[in-house]
Order: sequence, then structure tokens, then C-alpha cells
Amino acid sequence: MTAQLHLKTVNKKYNPGTAHEVHAVQDLDLEVERGEIVALLGSSGCGKTSTLRMIAGFEEVSSGEVDIDGRRIDRLAPAKRGVAMAFEGYSLYPPLTIRENIAFALKSERLRQAEVNTRVEQIAALLEISDILDKHPNAISGGQQQRVSLGRALIRRADLHVLDEPMGQLEPQLRAILRGRIKHYIKEHELTAILVTHDQTEANALADRIAVMEGGLLQQYDTPENLKNRPANIFTGAFIGEPPMNLFAAVAEVVADRVDLRLAPDIALSYPSAAFSEELQQRIQQDQGVMIGIRPHSVQLTEEGLPAEVYANQWLGDQTHIAARFAGGSIVSVVHDLALPKPGDRINLSISAHDLHIFDNNTGDALSHGGQLA
Repeated sequence: MTAQLHLKTVNKKYNPGTAHEVHAVQDLDLEVERGEIVALLGSSGCGKTSTLRMIAGFEEVSSGEVDIDGRRIDRLAPAKRGVAMAFEGYSLYPPLTIRENIAFALKSERLRQAEVNTRVEQIAALLEISDILDKHPNAISGGQQQRVSLGRALIRRADLHVLDEPMGQLEPQLRAILRGRIKHYIKEHELTAILVTHDQTEANALADRIAVMEGGLLQQYDTPENLKNRPANIFTGAFIGEPPMNLFAAVAEVVADRVDLRLAPDIALSYPSAAFSEELQQRIQQDQGVMIGIRPHSVQLTEEGLPAEVYANQWLGDQTHIAARFAGGSIVSVVHDLALPKPGDRINLSISAHDLHIFDNNTGDALSHGGQLA
């Protein structure tokens, strides 16, 4: 069973009309297609959990609409919305065994006991909780309880599945295994799912599209690839990616057949004009002051280039993160090998025009990616 979710200019205000009013979600427009997995990604307090709880019916919508397949649900009781939810806080029934907790979600389907048992055992095997089915919630760990809550949501035939930090309590190795299994299960059963997470890896691994939120506002709604390669603004560019994007204020100068991006009085990125579209050259000439973004993986260590001084070197087992003083600030380069520069060493850096992201210094909006207008 699949559905299409549509949030239309949704707002959430806490303590409205008082001195303590908090506008947690602001004019949110969002569509989730049938069979799609969407992640709400952001830091604590960005509005993602409030959004999820409004969809599920545990928070009232201050204004706007929430529809599933054209059916308005924001005025319905949670039980009548056709939404299955896995809570971050588990919410299991203490008197029931784990088997009974998961099977409880199937009560409304009036299935024969043999089919209930089969489906419970299948979801338990998927989540690696088969060995605890006959235990009670107070006898299992927090990570196991989280998997039970997730299993109880996934086993339901619902119009929409909403998952609140579905694997936040799991150890990294198990989380990595389950991400692939859960995505396969959702796709195989043609479910529509929306999940809340602060974990970029989880969002990238599970979601078809990611909604990046900050301060109650939707910053960008796009595929994981586009969020990284074509961020809509400085916030998304800096928030997405690990290590974070390097950012530098720059003054743009277009002279003859060159484009110079001056980062400091004695440091400029200089490129042939052909590396930038004519429209972009005209735009940066008008703005002059811009913000330059460079992903750490795009900062190359070269024989010749712009000078920098290393102040930290971290070997992570499969790559080296080198932090250096550069252009009056700091820059990080990622090398996919063991690199040996030590703190205090001088290095030279090279940055291709193809890897540059240029943002408007005033609005924060993206002007270009790789030399072409955004």
C-alpha cells in the first residue's frame, strides 16, 4: 500500500500570542511521492520532529494542511490517519512479550494466527531480534527496544510510515547492516516512508530525497547527490558533508581573460575566463564580494600552488584529514591515502574551478557550481 503525502504551508507555533512564542515550523511545503523514502535532516530544534509529530497527529497543526492522497488528515485522530509510526522513545507495552508487541500492530487486519506468526518472525529476522521474541520490554536493552518499535511500525499495512530517529540507539556496525535491509524492505513492499534523523550517513543511505531544515525553515529538498554537489545556499553547503565545506569570503575580479577570486591581500584563486560562464562572470562582477565554498575532498596537495601551513594531521584508517592555515583562516584537505605532512610543514594547495561553489555574500543563496549558474 502506498500513498502520497502533501504538506501545504504548514506552520507550528508553541505558546502562540505570548512572549514565549516559538515558531518551530514555518510555511513548510513538502511532497512525498508514492513509494518514496524521504528524510527530514537537521540539527536539534530545526523543526523536523515537530513536522513528523504533526503528520502522525501527536501535535496540532497551527495552520496549513496535511494530505495523504488528497485526503486531509490533520483534523483526524492519530488512529484514523493510516500512519504507522516508530517512536524514538519506543512506546512498547510492558505487559506484552516482544512477539505480542509486534503482533499488536496487526490486530486491525484480522489475520489468521499462522499468518501473524509468519509476519512477526520475518520482521524479527530482518531486525535481528528473533532471539528475544518471548521476552518482555523491561528485560531487553534500549537498542533492542528501538528495533522492536521499528518492527511494529514496518509490519503494518499503512498509507504512510513515519520513523523518528529509527536507529539512533544502535551500535554503528549493526546500524550499517540494518540500513540496507530496511531500505530493501520498504522498497520491496512499496511503502511510503518519511524519517527524522540528525545522521547524514543514515539519511544518505536510506532516503531518495532529503529535506534539510534549520530554524523551522526548509533550506533545500533534493537528492543526496544534489545536496552535496549543488547546495542551494551556504547553510546547506556547510551542513552537508563530512568534513564540512571550506568557506572563504572573496572579492571577484574579472580582468581580460582571467577571473581572480581574492581571498586575502596576497592570496587569490586565478582561473581562465573560459572556466566560468559569461552569465556568471557578469553576476560576480556586479556583486564583487562573494563567498567561496570548496569541499575538502576537492582541495589537492600539489607541487606548485597556493601556500598553506599544516597545523593538524588525522589518519582515519582509509583517508587523511589535513588542516592548514590558509588565506587568514583554516582549510581542510582530505587525501585518500596516508599523507605525512606534520604540523608546521609548508604545503601547496590547488583547487579546480570545476570544484568551486560560489554564494551570494548577502543572501547566502548559491550563485554557481563548477563555473555554471546555479
